Order: sequence, then C-alpha cells, then structure tokens
Amino acid sequence: MGVASAWSHPSEIEMLVESRTKRQMRLAGENPLEIHAVVWEAALRQQIGGPEVMRGQLQHLIDMAGLPHVHVQVLPFGAGAHHAVGGAFNVLSFAEPGALDVGYAESVTSNVWAEGTEASAGFMRAFEQVARASLAPQASVNLIDAIRRGG
Repeated sequence: MGVASAWSHPSEIEMLVESRTKRQMRLAGENPLEIHAVVWEAALRQQIGGPEVMRGQLQHLIDMAGLPHVHVQVLPFGAGAHHAVGGAFNVLSFAEPGALDVGYAESVTSNVWAEGTEASAGFMRAFEQVARASLAPQASVNLIDAIRRGG
C-alpha cells in the first residue's frame, strides 16, 4: 500500500495554486512584501514543463530579482554541505511589533512549523548559513541567465 501525497487531490492542488498566486500578487503594488530567496542550483536546472516553460520561469526569476524589494541568491552545487541539504524551508518574518518569526518545512510525510523565539531561531540561523554559502545577487542573476540561455 502506497502513501498518497498531501497534494494529490485536485481540490488540494487548486487551493495550493490559488494560495501561491495570491502571495505572488503581494510582490506588486503599494507596500509589497520584501523577499529574500535562496534557490538551490538544482532547482534551476531541473526540467519541469519543458525547455520553453523553464526559460520563461527563469526569466521571471531574473525579472523579480530586479525589483528593489526582492533579493535572490543561488546556492551553487559547489557550496558543499549546507543546512538545506535535507530539503527546502521557509522563514517568515513580520514587521508588526511583537510578531515572532515562523520557520516552516515540509517533507513527503509531514510538515513542521516552528513558532516562537527559540524554535524559529534555528531556522533563521540555517537560512543565514545558506545565504552566506550562496552567490552574491548579481552573480546569481548571471548564473540564472546562463542557465536560461542553455548553459
């Protein structure tokens, strides 16, 4: 007996896509969200949707990196061991006074939310370590563009 993905039902997938679309809309307009994203090089090279779709997605990432409130770095293959080797994770920080950071990671079988000062601090330290091991923003954009052009 296999394990079904948490996102295998069409209504779940639709809800996930809608949620991500709404978050993307927050990058435009008045008072946009500030984003600092570190993307593993493997995610940029993984062919999903075919070459044209990938080129479009990579161009979109380059365009977003050009916004003043979006900071994009690439974690290259050559970075060696790092805190994200076990999978992707997110750290959400809120501008409201007294709001606590939240760390979030999902895996095949579970999701982990870390709320509160101590719990989320581990996620923040991991993110800082991964960001330090990543390429600088302009070097990241140059790599993304090279991959987009077939390099």
